[in-house]
Order: sequence, then structure tokens, then C-alpha cells
Amino acid sequence: MANTGAGHLTRRGLLGAGGALALGALLTACGGDDGKDGGTASGGPWTYTDDRGTKIDLKKRPERIVAYSAAAAALYDFGVDEQLVGVYGPSRLKDGSRDPQAGDLPVERLTSIGNAYGEFNIEKYAALRPDLLIDNMFIKPNLFYVPEESKDKIFALAPSIGILAGDVPLPKPIERTAALAAALGADPKSVKVTEAKARFDRAVEAVRAAAKANPVKVLAASAAPDLFYASSPKRNTDLMYFKELGVDLVEPAKLDDAGYFESLSWENADRYKADLIILDSRTQALQPKDLGGKPSWKDLPAVKAGQVIGWNPEPRFSYAGCAPVLEELAKAIRSAKKL
Repeated sequence: MANTGAGHLTRRGLLGAGGALALGALLTACGGDDGKDGGTASGGPWTYTDDRGTKIDLKKRPERIVAYSAAAAALYDFGVDEQLVGVYGPSRLKDGSRDPQAGDLPVERLTSIGNAYGEFNIEKYAALRPDLLIDNMFIKPNLFYVPEESKDKIFALAPSIGILAGDVPLPKPIERTAALAAALGADPKSVKVTEAKARFDRAVEAVRAAAKANPVKVLAASAAPDLFYASSPKRNTDLMYFKELGVDLVEPAKLDDAGYFESLSWENADRYKADLIILDSRTQALQPKDLGGKPSWKDLPAVKAGQVIGWNPEPRFSYAGCAPVLEELAKAIRSAKKL
């Protein structure tokens, strides 16, 4: 798929290219109550201000939540569990197993109201009697995976919360997801969360040390049948952070409308020289095993050297979700050779 404009982007177009195909929004600090639960107990009033600046006022803490799969998975990592009743977005693979986007979600007990981009079964959603819908945002002001043509019907059924997932470095959406989880009643000081945070912090320092010790050039990319996308560290939240940690990332020169990537024909896949390629590993993107018929792929120095690792342009915004990503990146940088 390809970019069709800043307001109407196909899935691979924005996120497929490495950073964001979807629809997102502007981070607005934290609002009146800093995004925290306005009630002292689950039965008390509940308020929350999201990253659009939208304030949600409910009579009590939400008990029935439907969320985009990656957002739900991140909330689950932070301790939100029984309140989750439904998901949309990738949760199961074709063979029925759990999609990596779903993290550790108990997908077997959650109702899926759509597994692919553009799928959102409003009837199923309504039947779940949602108190709240939660999603990530990549481009202001839309929620990722909520279809533009039916958003009014969807938003009429329950309030929604958007977490900014673009234009800010990786720790910010993690922190905002953690704050939301706490507002929903999860324990931010649980052993599970504190151990994940410690692992994340160690992984951050590992990337920083690897990038300093072995400053190889890194290209973040995504592969489609007709296009090779070179992703930009200017808007992708994870790439922004990798760059802050000292990773020498390729910066494409001719970005598409949304500013997340440059679309290249396969004949031009070698436009940017790289020692290491981190390649979109999501289910809708082509993987190295699928690219044997692309001579321009096989001829890339990093491919010849076996210096290609997977990369998910839609990180799970939790410490548990992102720590392994950073660990793998640090390992790949340490072992990569300059080509």
C-alpha cells in the first residue's frame, strides 16, 4: 500500500514505512488532573484528560474497556486486566495463534471486533457495552484503526482516549500509558512493573553504550511488493529515541506527506547506505524470506552481510514491551561490522 495523503493513509503507507500508518494526535501535557483518576475508589467519579486535550468525565471508573490491540497489550503489561473486554487491530494470526502485536494479552477471552486495518464491527462493539475506548495516535487528531467513515457512530457509543504515539520520543507514550493504567486502578509499583522498568533502563544503557562503541549506520525500513520504505527518525517515536541514544540512523531526504518515511521503488532500494537494517517485522510487511526474488534486496550490503534484524514500527508502549526491542538493537549494533 502507499500513502494517499496526510488525512487518509493506508496501513503500510504510514506505519508500514516504519513509523505510522495510522491516525494520531497531539500530546497535550496532562490536562486538569494530570491524567490521574479523579475518584478515590472504583465507585467514585472518574476523570481523565487524554493527549488530544479531551477530558473524560464518568460517574465511576470504567469497568468495560475496548482498545486497539497494541494499546490493550501495553495496558495489560501495566496491570489492567479484567476491565479489558474487547480489542481491535491485530490480535490473532491466520493460524489462530496470538499476533505479536497483542503481546501477552489473554486474547482467548477478549472479543475481537476487527483484526485488520479497516475492520471495526460496530455491532460487536455496541454489544460489548463499552465504558471507554482506548487507542494510540500517530497523526493529529485521529485514533489508529478507527475507520474515518464510521468514527462518529463509534464515538457515540462510548468516550475515547488517545495516547500520542508519534512526534515524541519513546519514553513519553510509555509514561502516558503507565499513567492511564494507574488511573484505571492498576498498581504502578507492582513487582511486575518495577522489574520491567529496571530491565528497560538497563536496555537503554546497553543501546547507548553499543552505539558509542560501534557507530554503525542503521536503516529502518519496511518492505512491500512494489515499494521499499526508508523510515525517518524525525517522527517515529522509537526511532527518535534511538537517535537520542546515539544510534546513527539514516535520515531519508524526500519524506512522504506525513513525514514518516520515503517511498522507494525497488530499483532504488540502495539509495541509502547502511551497515545494519532493522526491517518491519509486522505480519502485513514482507520479510527477508519473502524477498528472494528482489535482486535489489539481495544486493544490499547489510543483507549480504547478514546484518538484518526485525523491527516493529508499532511498539508496545510498556517497559515490558520495549525492553526486548532495545536489547535486540543493542546486540545487533554491537555485533555489526562497518561495510
